[in-house]
Amino acid sequence: MPNDKNPALADRNLALELVRVTEAAALAASRWIGRGDKNSADGAAVGAMRQAFDAVAISGIVVIGEGEMDEAPMLYIGERVGAGGPEMDIAVDPLEGTVIAAKGAPNAIAVIALAERGNFLHAPDIYMDKIAVGPGLPDGVVVLDAPVIENLRNLARAKKRDIADLMVCTLERPRHDEIIAKCREAGARITLIGDGDVSGVIATAQPDAGIDLYIGSGGAPEGVLAAAALRCIGGQMQGRLLYDDDAQIARTRDMGITDPNRIFTLTDMARGDVMFAATGVTSGPMLRGVRRFGHGAITHSTVMRSKSGTVRYIEAHHNFETKTWTPS
Repeated sequence: MPNDKNPALADRNLALELVRVTEAAALAASRWIGRGDKNSADGAAVGAMRQAFDAVAISGIVVIGEGEMDEAPMLYIGERVGAGGPEMDIAVDPLEGTVIAAKGAPNAIAVIALAERGNFLHAPDIYMDKIAVGPGLPDGVVVLDAPVIENLRNLARAKKRDIADLMVCTLERPRHDEIIAKCREAGARITLIGDGDVSGVIATAQPDAGIDLYIGSGGAPEGVLAAAALRCIGGQMQGRLLYDDDAQIARTRDMGITDPNRIFTLTDMARGDVMFAATGVTSGPMLRGVRRFGHGAITHSTVMRSKSGTVRYIEAHHNFETKTWTPS
């Protein structure tokens, strides 16, 4: 992280700057909540986040973003952002849960993670098989390739609970029907979410969320963002890329992943000193959504850092009549 005459102060300032970036994305996306247009919601968040980056004192390169340069007009993989400063890797999801926001459903968020150059896994925009648990558990308590029942037994034993006391979170998708059936057969309880698996993974490390295990496949970029958050607040995670065809395997090799079947650990996906920030777009267990009123709005954000393990929640009151940038 930044190293000047007072690095601690610089890091605190940078943390606040990251929150301003996620706030900008959330405010812009909030105009589209419940309007049934996920593309416009996402486009508004992307544009606002990209603009906000111009004021951040870093020399950042997007390693997790909106896709390739020929697929995305901004925040594409390889794009350089920031006003100049320390060399950083940037992972972004300007609107995690585009469908959620379009429907006005809970738990859409704007997300950023930041690390020193070379410390994030360069994951292509394909699927990743994931499993995650929160902090304070023995290493390897759950394993990606282990049967569901074995992971549940080991987790219950480590938590000194019955399997029936465990809550499992997974995306509600046909591809997860077998996982869901195995969990129910074992007696575990399940929370099914429509979108937003970054929040699902983070929930395993938040006692108030009541989630003991996250399991299932979702986007690989979201996997890296979730890993960045767990690096800050503690937990375990494993992930393995899933491919539709040989072209995706070739793309993965081009991005520096030589073993396409490798199982990545938490520190494989997010190394070094990591910062993570998120702002709620619609309300969920982790963050309240944007509340708009007249010429202003209230946002609720979190910012966390792996070096200190500190998690801060920030409520900001925005006055659009005096703000230098106003969401469209």
